[in-house]
Amino acid sequence: MHRGKGMKFVTDSRVGISNRKQNIAKDYSEYPGRTEAFWPNFLLKEWMVGSVFLIGFIALTIVEAPPLQNIADPTNTSYIPLPDWYFLFLYQLLKYQFAAGDWILLGTVIIPGLAFTALLVAPWLDQGLERRPAKRPVAISFMLLGILSVFYLTWESVQTTHWDQVHAQGELQIPGEGPEIDTAAPGYEIYSAQSCVNCHGQNLEGGAAAPALVGTQYTAEEIAEIAVNGVGTMPAGQWDGSDEDLQAMSEFIASYGEGGENNK
Repeated sequence: MHRGKGMKFVTDSRVGISNRKQNIAKDYSEYPGRTEAFWPNFLLKEWMVGSVFLIGFIALTIVEAPPLQNIADPTNTSYIPLPDWYFLFLYQLLKYQFAAGDWILLGTVIIPGLAFTALLVAPWLDQGLERRPAKRPVAISFMLLGILSVFYLTWESVQTTHWDQVHAQGELQIPGEGPEIDTAAPGYEIYSAQSCVNCHGQNLEGGAAAPALVGTQYTAEEIAEIAVNGVGTMPAGQWDGSDEDLQAMSEFIASYGEGGENNK
């Protein structure tokens, strides 16, 4: 006879359900300083910390009102919207030549995609149990590189905004007070055809999103380089014309710059 074969298990129906053991929570006093009950101990602490930050955030919004721009004007074609501050580092990335123009896919999809994918898979890439930074040089190095990159790109984007350019080149020109623009010149026709008027104005007076070109300190060569590679809030890859047209337009704008023959 094999072991267990033919054995029967029986129970006593007289044992009441009330005598069965209930699901009693573990006595966490047996593990002092090592663990605690999620409810209500741990959850209460989390709620208290969250309340402090929430109250502080509400206080800041009451003390310092959020900056608001002018009322939206759908007829203003010179307005270029900027992203919120937490996306400025991505906006700044698109100003560089290697991430704009023909390489726009690299700046908008590939580089951000690799960065955010690395954040998602980080727990699986570094599975070490050591918590001291000195013992995890690879993980700490990548973390510091990411933080410094975001901070630098955000700072650089703020430093190269429109108003920095305006203060560097002079205030916006008031229509009617600047030199008369020769709208029949070939350079102006190229300037208009390239949609530069949308930001810099029909009289090179500048706008809400771009500085004035009248009185600019840039030379014709520098203007041509900016038209191709961008500067500040002006992204690269805006120019869509021949080299001859680029030279003609740059010389036309430079003629109204500081010391230019048409800036009288």
